[in-house]
Amino acid sequence: MTMKSEERVVIVGAGPAGMRAAETLVAAGVTPVIIDEGLKSGGQIYRRPPDGFQRPPEKLYGSEARKAVDLHGVFDQLVASGKLDYHPQCSVLAVAQNILYVLTPAGRREFAYDRLILATGAMDRVAPVPGWQAPGVYSLGAAQIALKSQGVALGREIVLAGSGPLLTLVAAQLLMAGANIRAVLDTSSLTTQLSGLWGMLARPRVVLRGLFLRAKLGRLYHLGVRLEEIVSDANGPTGVRWKNISGETRYTACDMVGLGWHLRSETHLAGLAGCSFDYDHDWAQWIPRADRMGRAGNGLYLAGDGLKILGADGAEIAGRLAATGCLIDMGVAAPGTARDVSLLGRYERFARGMARAFPWPRDMVRAVPDETIVCRCEGITAGQLRENVIYGGSEVNRVKSLSRVGMGRCQGRFCQIAGAELIAAQAGVRACEVGRLREQGPVRPLPIGAWVEDA
Repeated sequence: MTMKSEERVVIVGAGPAGMRAAETLVAAGVTPVIIDEGLKSGGQIYRRPPDGFQRPPEKLYGSEARKAVDLHGVFDQLVASGKLDYHPQCSVLAVAQNILYVLTPAGRREFAYDRLILATGAMDRVAPVPGWQAPGVYSLGAAQIALKSQGVALGREIVLAGSGPLLTLVAAQLLMAGANIRAVLDTSSLTTQLSGLWGMLARPRVVLRGLFLRAKLGRLYHLGVRLEEIVSDANGPTGVRWKNISGETRYTACDMVGLGWHLRSETHLAGLAGCSFDYDHDWAQWIPRADRMGRAGNGLYLAGDGLKILGADGAEIAGRLAATGCLIDMGVAAPGTARDVSLLGRYERFARGMARAFPWPRDMVRAVPDETIVCRCEGITAGQLRENVIYGGSEVNRVKSLSRVGMGRCQGRFCQIAGAELIAAQAGVRACEVGRLREQGPVRPLPIGAWVEDA
């Protein structure tokens, strides 16, 4: 087979999925374009600190240090050899008619493509808690970024709350760095976590590693918690009020709170590129529709957590598969996929077990008081959202137009899932029946001056 050399392949994202996709394409003789928001490649999980940073990889990445260093080395070598066209610190803001509209350090630029691989990763999935709009309340991912990028703990007395492996991981990383963790509050009960164990045993070493990290937390870790309120003053959080599994009210003093309930796929660009979506009840979110090779449309391929939340190892596999699917469709000799497809199936079973063990706190979200802020960008409360459902019906985009929920700078990334639960509860329907917010460009805030061209 011969390569259609005129075809231009662009990869968005240089995390594990994007880096492995690039490596696979280069090995087949294709020179891809890589566009990434980061200062350096690595994504969130293998985020690299700035030059001059002194903490060793073992401190930054723990048991994944060797993987991170190896992956960084492979990608850096490809860049140095000129085998790919790498554009860091560049943010894709819109996509239409096979053109990416990108904000670069030098201003606006357009990248045309014939085939597009989106490896956009994921971000924190957060739930509204009374008082969570206070300064000093962060997502778990934000706390991890500060630690990896600058060696900074975002508070002197820290409470972390939510559920999922990221909760345990960030707590253990902060503890190892010397931070003062006051409590780790997991809303999933032991019984619920055990319900996902069979699926999670598809990757027993990962389970054991998670249990080891949890054991390090000792009495700081609390199961089956119900969060009641983040108490704050003018300077930020002063404490968290919560109920333990026995229903007893507790209060833990702190000056920083980190929240997160696992992750949600970053799908804004996929939606603008024409991808279809299906609602996944285990993950409680809309997931892009793609085949085993990541094909999601004509010339569109998805990989990594932007397609399915499978972790760094799964992202690497998905990146290779998406690039291989791209090569096959181009008529270029491609590597075999049997081993990767088999591994991906095992990782999907593990992820499904994880989703069941650490579920989205649906009941907690639906029961938040009316005065609770749901959309932090626009300051929309749960009561306002419920009221607009009464007048406007249960379709999420109509509720958005009436209430402004999801219209802020995050474009619904933080409030869409919780908002859907509140709309569904008020209307007496399932969350999947309220629909999903339509994507709109630009998908990130941008300086107007960088986007307006001279006449």
